[in-house]
Amino acid sequence: MKKFKTKKTLFVILLVGTIFLSFSFQSKFFEVAKQIEIYNTLFKELNMYYVDEINPAELTTKAIKNTLKDLDPYTNFYNEQDVENAKIRREGEYAGIGVGVYYTKNGIEISEVYRGFSADKVGLKAGDIIVSAEGQSLKNMERDQLSMFLKGTPGTKIAVEIERQGKILKKEIARENVEINPVPFYEMIDEETGYITLTQFNEKASSEVKKAFRELKKKGMTKLVFDLRSNPGGSLQEAINISNFFIPKGKVIVTTKAKIKKWSNTYKTANEPLDLEIPVVVLVNGRSASASEIVSGSLQDYDRAVIMGQRSFGKGLVQRYRTLTYGTQLKLTISKYYTPSGRCIQELDYTNRDDKTGVIPKFSDKGVNAFKTENGRTVFDGGGVLPDVEIKTSEKTEATDNLLKSKAIFNFAIDYFYKNLEIDKVEDYQFSNADFKSFTNYLKIDTTFVTKQERLFDAAFLSAENKDISKEYQKIKEKLFEAKISEVSKNQDIISVFLEDEILEKYYYKEGVYQHHLKNDLIIKEAVKLLENQDKYKQVLSGK
Repeated sequence: MKKFKTKKTLFVILLVGTIFLSFSFQSKFFEVAKQIEIYNTLFKELNMYYVDEINPAELTTKAIKNTLKDLDPYTNFYNEQDVENAKIRREGEYAGIGVGVYYTKNGIEISEVYRGFSADKVGLKAGDIIVSAEGQSLKNMERDQLSMFLKGTPGTKIAVEIERQGKILKKEIARENVEINPVPFYEMIDEETGYITLTQFNEKASSEVKKAFRELKKKGMTKLVFDLRSNPGGSLQEAINISNFFIPKGKVIVTTKAKIKKWSNTYKTANEPLDLEIPVVVLVNGRSASASEIVSGSLQDYDRAVIMGQRSFGKGLVQRYRTLTYGTQLKLTISKYYTPSGRCIQELDYTNRDDKTGVIPKFSDKGVNAFKTENGRTVFDGGGVLPDVEIKTSEKTEATDNLLKSKAIFNFAIDYFYKNLEIDKVEDYQFSNADFKSFTNYLKIDTTFVTKQERLFDAAFLSAENKDISKEYQKIKEKLFEAKISEVSKNQDIISVFLEDEILEKYYYKEGVYQHHLKNDLIIKEAVKLLENQDKYKQVLSGK
């Protein structure tokens, strides 16, 4: 009898629980449906009665993006053109003229010319601005409109007008298939040490890394420097494939934990590795993120490679594309990922963003947790992958962060290129202290690098009723400029590298930048030095 009562009680509890969950689900569904209906009715009223014409697509896109902005920066809505651009990034192939671009009010500014493609063949240069295409002016066009002009069917041609240093040039450029190789450079550093740089994890990443690795092995490579610096990531599967090159079959590379059970997975290596013995140093920095951190984190957890450089970015979130109506897509964060030792390397806690200030706390603010590698070494979570061998640089100031986000370095490199028709050979070129001084002087005329203090001061001056303070205004402007230069000069070591790379690219393309790194990059030199000292290399991996 007692047993029957227990079963009856359990049944009642389960029934109540089921009813509660059902009610909760229905309530949540009703709330979603309610909010959608409110937006639909509002949109109809605006469209019908607002005094001026409105652009329905533009209004909806802004509403959606505003909805998503308080989540994390990786959850994004893509209209039809955005979907095409995202596909290009994933697949690494498109039909165009072979350039990187900035979309500006004056037109399409060329940021980079890819060697050997159509734009290069007709003599386009970085800094050129395409001001018209097929007779149509591109000035003051929206970004979405501008992005459609250069892409098209392979073999078709486009007539453009180029503004270069105040002159107008006319060009006809053929569109062709452009392949973005995620391994733009690989070479032997010396007789034994190979170097491979991987710039993104698109769908060609693992096949290109494998190709480079095998060709370097044929040249005698017995040690490898694998460069993931400034690699923002990409495909999760490609990260697993590349980790598998150096880790045995059947090993866990990454675990994902999601709200939806089917998206919570454990990913293991599925293939036989390329090489389990070759000593490897992986280079990372503060702009190595996502898939780069999966590779570096897994190789670190299995003590398979020495990680060298600066702490990585700290993106421990996984995104997936969801197809929406009318060719649009939503890329949303679906899970967090964890390295083989159990670390989540996510740095920023977007869920607990301060609504008033917009400040996003760091998970490490609450303390970090210790984990163990396969050899028993201690590693930590709390944001990014901390290198086994950390190469210190000056600590970046807020002004330097703003500078690197601006176009000032690019603009200076263009100015430098047209003032210096020739420079030293690619291996010998050095950005000097005198050059850095020229750069800080150039910032007086550059309008793209403006600090928060300068912006606020300019706004205050413009809103002032009494304009008879222009002399005082100019003096304060000069003081603010001096303070700005003082702040960025604290990071001359960091900024000079960016400037050197940007300038070299204008003369020798991206390939020249990598050739220069091979002989001059201080971190590559440290990696080679460590690989030459195998006792020290093994000591780092043993943790003794």
